[in-house]
Amino acid sequence: MKVDQLSQVRQEIRSGRWQRPTAGLTPGRVQANLVVLPKRLAYDFLLFCVRNPKPCPLIEVTDPGSPVPRKTAPGADLRTDVPRYRIYRHGEWVKEVSDIRPYWTEDAVAFLLGCSFTFESILLEQNIPVRHIEEEKNVPMYRTAIPCEPAGAFQGNLVVSMRPLASRDVIRSIEITSRYPQVHGAPVHVGDPQEIGINDLSRPDYGDAVTVRPGETPVFWACGVTPQAVAAASRPEWMITHAPGHMMITDMKQEDLVGING
Repeated sequence: MKVDQLSQVRQEIRSGRWQRPTAGLTPGRVQANLVVLPKRLAYDFLLFCVRNPKPCPLIEVTDPGSPVPRKTAPGADLRTDVPRYRIYRHGEWVKEVSDIRPYWTEDAVAFLLGCSFTFESILLEQNIPVRHIEEEKNVPMYRTAIPCEPAGAFQGNLVVSMRPLASRDVIRSIEITSRYPQVHGAPVHVGDPQEIGINDLSRPDYGDAVTVRPGETPVFWACGVTPQAVAAASRPEWMITHAPGHMMITDMKQEDLVGING
């Protein structure tokens, strides 16, 4: 399904009919990663986001107990409007579900972090191919050896998403994505994956492997799945996130981000 009618897409997700990755859906809308934590850990995670804006570009924090992102999607419900969620207990991924209402608590605080799926439609408009969309796969994501700046209870290493590009498209992709820091901005690494601790592109830690053609350069962007790797390292009592590649689609438009970031 490739449609730009937000209400139709959200209803498909809310009803459980769409449980696949959201890359390519609602072009022009801002997509977001989701992290939900108990209130007692919310300040520490907020500080983690402030200290690590590349993987965790914060676009909204909800009031404790409220599942409504009043700033970015006032008609949405964060408990039902993400295609797939992951439940973590003490750092272990224990379950993947399509509805987190049974797990929501009165002190739950939700964080929405900008997602790089947002700028993919701009790359496509500029005739820069996006391989995982071409191949109808989830974007490949990898844990790196790059440590994040710790904050309170949270510490761990950066996760990146990868898109292979022809040499002629690398500089253009950097120029384009650097205009959107609230959805990860410019890449964090270009070229040899081993330089950032990735040994095998054919074995992503999250998502699907994609074809890297001869002469193409792997380009790596900071990824909002980083908090899930941080959960494994920090072991909070519980954390709820989106399943990698299955984003919250907000009401915000790409041009809203340009206005915010100049």
